[in-house]
This record gives sequence, C-alpha cells and structure tokens, in this order.
Amino acid sequence: MSGEDAPAQQQNAVDQKQETKPAEEPKAEPPKTESAEAAATPAATTEKAPEEETFTYRALVLTGYGGYDKVKLQVKKGKPALKAGEVLVRVKVCGLNFADLMARQGLYDRLPSPPVTPGMECSGVVEAVGEEVTDRKVGDKVMVLNRFGLWQEVAVVPASHTFLIPDGMSFEEAAALPVNYITAYLMLFDFGNLRPNQSVLVHAAAGGVGIAATQLCKTVKDVTVFGTASASKHEAISQGGVTHAIDYRTKDYVEEVRKISPKGLDIILDPLGGSDTHKAYNLLKPMGKLITYGAANMLAGQRKNLIAVAKNWYHQFSIHTLSLIQGNKSVCGFHLGYLDGEMELITQAMNTILDLYKQGKVKPRIDSTWHLEQVQESLKENVLP
Repeated sequence: MSGEDAPAQQQNAVDQKQETKPAEEPKAEPPKTESAEAAATPAATTEKAPEEETFTYRALVLTGYGGYDKVKLQVKKGKPALKAGEVLVRVKVCGLNFADLMARQGLYDRLPSPPVTPGMECSGVVEAVGEEVTDRKVGDKVMVLNRFGLWQEVAVVPASHTFLIPDGMSFEEAAALPVNYITAYLMLFDFGNLRPNQSVLVHAAAGGVGIAATQLCKTVKDVTVFGTASASKHEAISQGGVTHAIDYRTKDYVEEVRKISPKGLDIILDPLGGSDTHKAYNLLKPMGKLITYGAANMLAGQRKNLIAVAKNWYHQFSIHTLSLIQGNKSVCGFHLGYLDGEMELITQAMNTILDLYKQGKVKPRIDSTWHLEQVQESLKENVLP
C-alpha cells in the first residue's frame, strides 16, 4: 500500500501515536503512625508480612492480540527482586510508540507473547539498586530504554539501560526521548552519514521519529528536509524545521520532490514499507541511502487487517546486488529492538543527543499526557483519550 493511497488513519497513527505519552502519578502513601497500644505490644508478638508480599503496583497488561480492549489495567503483588546489575525504578511517565500499536496487533516480534506488559521507554526515580551497580544510586532521576515491561508503576531493568535525566528536562520529555531520538540519530548519522548541503525525506514528519529526525537534520548546516504529513500539521512541521511540507493525502510526494529536486535525494527514511519502499529507492540520487525502519502500511484500524498485511508483503521491496552496484545506491535496515545487546552504541548515541538537548538544539514535543486512571476509563470504553 503506497503512502498516497494508504488510509489516513495509517499515516495519522505514525504522525501522532509515536509522540503521545501516557502518564501516571504514583499515589502518595499516607504517613505511618503508631498508636500507644501498638507501641506497648512486645516486639515478639508483632507479626508483619514481609514487604515483598504486601508490595503492590499497577500495570497495563496486553492480554491478547487485537483492539484496545485487549489492554487491561491489573494490580500485581510482590516486590520485584533485583539481580546483580539491576535497578528498581519508580515510573513517573511511560511512553507510547508506534511499535506498541503494532505489538498490540501481534505485528511486532520483539514483544513476548501475551499476557505481557508492553512499554519500551519511561522516566522515573531509582528506588533500589542491586549488587555490582556503581553508577546509579537511590534518588537518581533516570530515563529508561528496554524491550518491554515499562507500562507499570515500578520496573526492574539493567542499570545500563538507564540514563541520567539532565537538569531542566521534565519527566514527560525524558519519557519521549529514548526511542524516537536514538532511532533518528543512528539512522541519520551512523547509516546516513548526514553532511552539509544534503537532502532528506522524512515520512510522517509530525510523528515522534519524524520530529526527532527533523531537529537532528537542522544540527547540520544547510540540510534540506522534505516532510510528509497531513495538511493540518504543515504549520507545525514547518516551524520545526521542515523545508518542504508535502500533503500525502492530496499530492504524489514523488512528483512533489522531483519538482524541487529533479536528481532526487541523498537520504530517505522509510517507515511505511511495501510499495513506498520501491518509490523511495527510485527517488535516491547516485550515492543516495535508503533507510527502512518500519511497515506502517500494514496497519489499518485497531485490529490486524490481513488484507493490508498481505498487500504490504506482496509489495515487499527486494533488489539484486548488481542493481545496487550499477545504481550507486545503498539500502539499510534499522530496528532498535534488535540492538538491545549493543548498549555501548546506544549509550554513545544517547550521550550525544543529551548534549544537543543541553544546547537547546533538540527537544521532544509532547502531544498529550494521560494519568493512569484516564487510561483505565478509556480502555473500558474501548477508546483512547
């Protein structure tokens, strides 16, 4: 399914859902008091259940593949145990990404089978540290990147998967940063080798990765950014740094690009898949780079659409190496979920991104925030806020 004829809900999902951040605020515990009668009771007769048994926390659990009705708010019992090298984080804000929507429909292979708690990024405060953890301490404000398991009030993760939140960054911004900005950074600079005076096509320029990619492009001198988005988002993406905004609903983005850049483009970021990947390859200049990182065209509605999946699979892009040689082009594939064993690479990218944040050159855009109670009520009605 091409970007031109894809239903609006598919592109809108990429535009909006990647940057929408469900938030929750942990309830404050009432002050503990001890009556005189209790104080007079001998310690030997006082029986208290271990904290590990009385500890409870809420979590959003994917109970099966399908619509929003498959996501349930559940109360879990027992304090999670820490292994060496791990930390316990009290989650303040967790992020919602496009991959989470695909996971709910059973289209994201890095999420274990239900029942499972999704969530790849969050921000919060370290509440406990395991043995051998030397660079984190209780009270540290951190953002977290993990394969899954972060849509809950507390999460146990490897300390190496946490990053200190810089001064001035809110918990909301911190929860919106890891997935989108690491993805955009590694694609543009590690694969793309972005340099001054080059041109870049960013699909879904109003989405989380799209906004991150646009901001990162503007850190390089004289980079021209083409961005696709629905017309209602053009003002926002233009203010964010998109040079040429294209309405994919009413115009053929290939024709629009060719009008401005007849030779084509240097870098194309493709989250759509299917026939749009073919279009992207043909839009490359000699020495151009196509970086594909998703298959948004497979999504059509709340539940898995087998026709959309089949159509996307039928139009799957493939090419002979001889064609690459003769065309002087390169094709790259990126999937952050499969880089969970490359934390040194991810940490290097994150450190650079945080430096850019401190310099005021990048800043996550928060579409909306929802308290956990709002999410719970909305799930009952089978709709999101």
